[in-house]
This record gives sequence, C-alpha cells and structure tokens, in this order.
Amino acid sequence: MLGLSFVTPFVLLTYLAHQTTSSTLRLPSRDIRTGTGPEQYLPSNPVAGTAFIQLDRAGWTVTANSFQPGCEPRNVLDGTGGTWWESEFSPTMVPLPHNIVIDMKNSHVINGFRMLPRQDGPSGNIGQHRIETSLDGDSWTEVGSGTYANNQARETTLFPSRRAQYVRLTALSTAEGRGYQYVTIGEIHVLSGPKPTLPRENWKVTVDSENPLPNQHRAVEATDAVSTTYWSTQFDGSTPGFPHTFTIDQGSAKAVSGLTYLGPPTSMGRIGQYTIQKSTDGSTWTPVVSGTWADDANPKSAGFDAITVQHIRLTALSEAGNRGNIVAAAEINLVDGSREAAAFTVTVDSEETTSATEDGHAINALDGNLATFWITKRNDIAVPPGYPHFFRIDMQASYAVRGLTYLPRQTPGNKEGNIGQHVIETSLDGNTWTPVARGTWEDGTQTKVVNWRGVQARYLRLTALTEAGNRAPWACAAELQPIIQSSSMSPAPESAGQWGETINFPLVPVAAALIPSTSEVVVWSAWNADFFGDGNGRTVTATYNPSSGIVTQSIVTNTGHDMFCPGISLTKSGLIVVSGGTNAEKTSIYHPDTRSWSSAANMILPRGYNSQVTLSNGGIFNIGGSWSGARGGKNGEYYDPVANTWSLRPGCPVAPILTDDAEGIFRSDNHAWLFARQNNSVFHAGPSKNMNWFTTDGQGTTTPAGTRGNDNHAMNGNAVMYDALAGKILTIGGSANYVNSYTTANAHIITLGAPNTKPTVTAIGSAHYARTLHNSVVLPDGKVLILGGVNYAKLFTDDTSILYPELFDPSTNSFTVMAPMSIPRTYHSVAMLLADGTVFTGGGGLCGLGCGPINHYDAQIFRPPYLFNGDQTPATRPKILSMNPAKEIKLGSGITVTMDGPVNRFSLVRFGSATHSVNTDQRRVPLASMTGGGNVYQVLVPKDAGVVIPGWWMLFAINTQGTPSVGAIVHIQ
Repeated sequence: MLGLSFVTPFVLLTYLAHQTTSSTLRLPSRDIRTGTGPEQYLPSNPVAGTAFIQLDRAGWTVTANSFQPGCEPRNVLDGTGGTWWESEFSPTMVPLPHNIVIDMKNSHVINGFRMLPRQDGPSGNIGQHRIETSLDGDSWTEVGSGTYANNQARETTLFPSRRAQYVRLTALSTAEGRGYQYVTIGEIHVLSGPKPTLPRENWKVTVDSENPLPNQHRAVEATDAVSTTYWSTQFDGSTPGFPHTFTIDQGSAKAVSGLTYLGPPTSMGRIGQYTIQKSTDGSTWTPVVSGTWADDANPKSAGFDAITVQHIRLTALSEAGNRGNIVAAAEINLVDGSREAAAFTVTVDSEETTSATEDGHAINALDGNLATFWITKRNDIAVPPGYPHFFRIDMQASYAVRGLTYLPRQTPGNKEGNIGQHVIETSLDGNTWTPVARGTWEDGTQTKVVNWRGVQARYLRLTALTEAGNRAPWACAAELQPIIQSSSMSPAPESAGQWGETINFPLVPVAAALIPSTSEVVVWSAWNADFFGDGNGRTVTATYNPSSGIVTQSIVTNTGHDMFCPGISLTKSGLIVVSGGTNAEKTSIYHPDTRSWSSAANMILPRGYNSQVTLSNGGIFNIGGSWSGARGGKNGEYYDPVANTWSLRPGCPVAPILTDDAEGIFRSDNHAWLFARQNNSVFHAGPSKNMNWFTTDGQGTTTPAGTRGNDNHAMNGNAVMYDALAGKILTIGGSANYVNSYTTANAHIITLGAPNTKPTVTAIGSAHYARTLHNSVVLPDGKVLILGGVNYAKLFTDDTSILYPELFDPSTNSFTVMAPMSIPRTYHSVAMLLADGTVFTGGGGLCGLGCGPINHYDAQIFRPPYLFNGDQTPATRPKILSMNPAKEIKLGSGITVTMDGPVNRFSLVRFGSATHSVNTDQRRVPLASMTGGGNVYQVLVPKDAGVVIPGWWMLFAINTQGTPSVGAIVHIQ
C-alpha cells in the first residue's frame, strides 16, 4: 500500500462568535444607546453543528450504467445546481437499479458520501440506495445504505474511514413512490478527514538513536507541539546508518487511521522512503503502509484504513534528498480513526441572532444546508454595523489549504448581503496573516470558487470590504468552505519562481490589456460575466490595480459592442483599440485618461477571432477572423487612428495565411501571429506553417516567406518577439486543428532580416510539454515564460491542462520547468508582463452555468526566478532614481539614467494586450548603454520605428545577478 500526502476534511463544528479586532481590520465603532463607543455581540450559549468539506474533485471522472443525452454523468462533478445526471428514459426506459461510479484517479482515505438531488423539482429522486467503495473498480465493499427523502436537500452518509479510489452509488428505487424507473442526481461529493489527532500525553516514545547532547534534539521534541524543535538521530560522534525507527506506545489500544510527519526546520534529515508498522504487544510487528515522501518542507501524512492498535512504528529507510544518514522530525502525530471529526471554531465580527424571523448565526455558513445563511447584525439595532465584516475559521490543526468556496444567500429575489470586494488570508497562529486572494465577486447567486497555490494554514479569514450591489451595510453567506488539497504535485525546483495571491474578478477575464500611463490591467469577458454569444451590444469589464489590489467592475453599453473575441492593439498615443468579435463590425476605444470607452468607425469587413497589430507609423493592420461575420474573404484592412477610418488592403489577401483546419475557413484564418517591422510592413509567422510578409501602404502587397522549418500548422500556439533588435521570434506549441487535435512541443527561432526577405528558421528541439491554448510572455531579461494550455486541443475543459509553466532561455535555447500553477489556464485565458517585472495570468472558460469549475473568475501573479536569491529570499532590486528625459522619449535619442547601484544592461518591453493566445503588442528591445561615471548610464533608444514601435514601453535596468528594476514607464515617439 502507498502512503498518502494529503488530508481533507469534513468537520464537527464548534461555534463561538464575538466581535474582535485583528492585525489588519478596523471595525466601525458605535454604541446602541449613545451612538459612541464599541458595540459587541456575545452569544451566551455557543452552539454545535455538523459542517462538511469535500475532497477536491479536479481530474475525477464518472461513469453510469445509462444516461439521457444532455444529462451526462459528468454533470454530477461540474459544481452547478442547474445540471444533473439522468438515467436513460427515451427512446428506451432503462429499468432500475441504476448505478453511477466515481473514479477519484488516486486512492484516498474517505469517510463520507454526499449527494445533492436535482434542484429544479422532485423528478427522479432516489429512494432506496446502496453506497460501495473499491480500490480497483472490481472488488466492492458496502459502506452505507438506506432510503433518501423525496426532496431537494443534500444527503450525507458517514462511515468508518477506509481507503478507496472508486465510489459507487446504486439506486434501488425512486423516492416518489409512483413506480418510476429513471433517477437523477445533481451533484456528488466524497468526504475525508481532517480527523483530529490523538492525544499524546500518555505516549511513551523510543527511537533507535538520538543526539546525545542534553535537551537538544531528543525524541520528546517530536511530540512537544513546537515546530521549531525537533528530534534528530545521532550526529555527534558516530552517525548510525539506516533504517531509523520512531516507536510509539499509546498506553492503550486506540483507533488510528494515519500518521502525520513534519520535517525539521532545515532540509537535512527529511524522511524519504518509509514504512509504518503496527503491534499489539510491542514485539511482533505487522506492516500497515509504506511509501516515499517528497523532499520539501510541507507536512506529510500516510493514511490507511482505521485500525485499533496500541503500538505504532515509523521506520525511515532513506533521507529524502540523499544528504546523509541522519533523519529528523519536528512533529509526529497519529490520526484519530474513529468516526469523530475535528472541531472547527468560527469567529465573526457580528451575526443576526435576535430576530424572530431571521436566523443568521455564523454556524449556518458551515452546515451544508443551502437554505440557511450567516448574516451580520441588522435587526433590533438603530445603526447596523457596516463594512468591513469578517468570517474566520480555526481548523484546529494545520492543513494544506488551496482554496475557498463562497455561496451567496439563496433566497429567491434577495441578493442583499452578497459580498463584493474582499480579501482572503491564512495564518498558522491566528496572529500573523498572509493574503492569498483578493478581488471583487460578481453580484450573482452562483458559487464563487477561489483557488490558490496550497499553503499550510490553521486559520482562514474572509474579510468582506463591500456589498456587491451597494444595497446594504450587511454581509451574508449561505456556505463558506475551505478547499483542502487532496493530491500533491511533484515539487518544483526551489529556483523555479513563486506564485502570489489570487485576484478574484466579477467576470472571466478572456481579454486583457495593460493600461498605458497607469500600469493597471483592464479585462473583459463578453455580454455576460461567464458566457458569450448573445451579441446584445454590451461588455462586462473590470480594472485591476496592482498597487492597491482593488478590482473595479464596469459594464460598457454606450458603444453597442460586445467585445468578445476581438483584435486588440495599443496605439502610439496610448489608446486601446478593440475591433470585431461578437458584434463583428464594431470598433471600440478605451481612453486611459478618463477610464472610459467610446465608439470608433466600423470595420468594412465584420470579423471575429481576427488579429491586428500596431505598425511603425502608428496605424493598425487587421486580417482574418471568420468566427463572426460572413465566412471567408477576411482580407487585410488598415485603421488610421488619427482619421478614425478603415480602408481595405486588397493586396493583402487572407488566403496565404490559412491553415488546413478540419472545420474549414471558420477556424483556418483565426489568430494570426503578426509582427510589425520597418516601413509599415508586417511579418506573419503563423499559426499556418506558411509564413508571409505584408506591406500595408497603398493597396498593400504580399510576399511569401517560406515555411516555419518542418513545423506543421500550429493553431493556438504562441509566437513572441524576445529580441526585436535582432529580429528574433520564438514559436512554441499549437495543434494542427483548432479542436480535437494532438498538440506539439515544437520550438523554433525565426530570425528576421529586411522586409520581404526570407527569414532564417532554426528548430531548437522541444519544450518539456506539448501544449496549445497557452500564453507566452517575454520578460525583461529576454527569457520567455510559457503558461498554461492543454495537452489535447479541446475547448471548455481542464481535463488535460498543463499546470507546469516553462521558462525559455535564449542564451542556451533550453526550457526549464517552473513552479506549478494551482489554477488551470486553458481556452480563453490571458497572460502579460506587469511593470514590476511579475507576470499576470488569468481566465479560462466562459461557458456559462453548464461548465461550473471550468469558468475561472480569477488571475494569479507569478514572480519569476530573477526576483529571488538562491536561498529563495527576495533579491535586492536595482532602483532607477532618475531619468532625463523622464517620460517622453524620441526614437534614436539617448536617456541619462541614474541608478542606486551598478547594473550591466537595459531593455525595453512594450505594453501588452492578450486574448485567445495572441499578444501582438508585446516585444522586447535590448538597449545599448555606457556608463557615464558612478551609477549614471547613457542608454540609447534605436531610431528604427520597426524595432521600437511608437507607444508606451517599460524601461528595465538589470544587475549582474539578473534581477530587473521595476519598469519605468516611458512614451516613445
């Protein structure tokens, strides 16, 4: 049997609510009687109830003995109440019994099963049933049975802990009692832990060796509840070899279902390969579980079916990093194998408990009942307490927490109290808090799922900063549930960058642009926050401020333009031009100075999934886009931002850029890879394997530029100009067809010469992962970060998502795997460089209520390795103290840059925009420089407008360690 490296909870909740203060929160001060002083809410009788937290279902699959088309088994895992599985009833009524099988892909220690009936009425509700588990999908063990009630309430079945990969529910009858043969299910969850750990007061511990120095690293220090002290095997004098043992005598037999292990504060001595044994007498030992723990600082656990035993032995067979013969442990615990679950406590700033008509206890947000809710105090009080409000969960032990779900109040027609702006924090001690997510939730009733990279935490705090609809001063939640990491990924190298907090949006960010002059990010979805296709002339947008972390929503209606799937370009003056999409003929412009949108001239050829690029003269070239408007013939078109006019370029036909897509012209002219060069020319690098040059003056011309080496068509791959001075472009990934197609890891370097000449194409091998629908971002040092995507070209799914980014290094033409993402970024995701040298990536989905967790209403920030020292402490960043000229720069001119210390190079990176894996605005230009004495440098901007496209850029200074400064924002003309 293999050990597990996760714990995931359902919990018995002990509740205590009172008003408190915290390190980051200041509550309103007011008095009921006088209007001054603090007001407190202290329930006199703390109450208890049962709350349920489910296993993370990412990657699970489901099968059933039959299903009605449109009501597939996968619907029970989609996280929505509006879909369901239904057994087949037409054209053939498949009779009872019916079964549905969940494959969790890995074995888990589980102790509960939850079923949510179809929510639109009692149709097909299951009555008599049987629940079984299996490790192999062939041999089944019954763990529960009974009869469900004929209503829409959640049903939960608990059973003693056991290991399983498969769970099967068999419906033996329907609940209506009318002889129906078909059944339905809305959602299925499987429950597990976190079990409380057993008390250690009566333990007697023996070890094979310990450090002989008094009061240092003795065995007792692995059971003292202090993570900074630890037991170590002997290291002074002789160093005994493996194996090493840690043996526990509990004093009496107790139910045990696992062991948890926290390694020492340093890496030396982490246990790698291990085995766990049991004994009734302390002499005869029987194996229970074995495995290998990863070489990282995360707490480890080994789960097993509950056993009743007095003696447990952990045997270390190797050191995780092969650093020697020493092993160590900061803490070792045994997991309680009884049915009792760990007690969580909840603290809130206030709650409604006195109203005769409204029960707003905080416990309601953890009871699994969608009809109950927590609401802050609002009745029988002259002035209800206003924002901020907070909800804090103490999980009583440390777990790998990777997210939170928030379900707003489900009362029909009443959205008062829906939380808008918010911050989510975690803590190990309840005093020091670390933000893991922030943003603004959409004002709807659907579940909000927030994910972040798993962090160890005992406490979780949600602070509500605003009400989503600005209706009332109170906050409300039907359900608030932590997501505990249920599987572990292989640890990334310690030098592979770090992921920051999650940014929550009131929409799925399908398109994004970095706003010139403010360095904020404007994002948008479509006419709806999570769905496209209506074309009703509005767009849901939001703006993210990286400095404050604030997300502000705005719905654009004045342009009559649904800006889903457009072309995007940043003009030389700093406007953001968005063309086509759902309203295929429209053009809209974002004005950074007024934070507003306006209409521009309509295109001559309506189009969507088109690409456009800003030219060396400041005009914009647009081509392709048969996703909307008439199909085919989407030849080149030119926009003059000064005159606000579009004109056709008949000499730039779309035919040379087409791929051989299986869906024909609808897909084959989509998402062209365009790069502006000298004299208003454009280089077309793909995704077609055939490359081309366009000139855009007059009627335009087209010149074939050969093929991209031996590469095939690479739809939804990426092309990035990482050195515009040398004409260097990296192309990476893609697939032959838009959908239902295998992907490639092919990588090529295209080196451009003069316009209309054939470039040099060099195959540089393959990246680590084949992917499509990904995004790539050029960094200040010339490396390229490749993010997200899927391994098989399929839309609206995270099934084959690539969670490991890669970093391309042009000095070695090699790829390095980066720290893994916690949130898939697939179809409809975006990424771009921010002015502080970090990378923003977000979105994915936009498929409405039917695809649930595929809609990612969020973004995350990646901090590349250049921001860290070798020991992973933050690197000291060079600082630009002054520049002359400070902002307005002319092509071919010099800039005097004063630094706070020595640097060895400078670069420019143009502001970016992104949608559908296309970012034609980004490019990097390395700059020539010389020292002027001290820390003053003369930096020369190239005079070629085909290299430095006029517009807004970020100027970075980079030191000898490779760490960049924060980018200085400059306007180059």
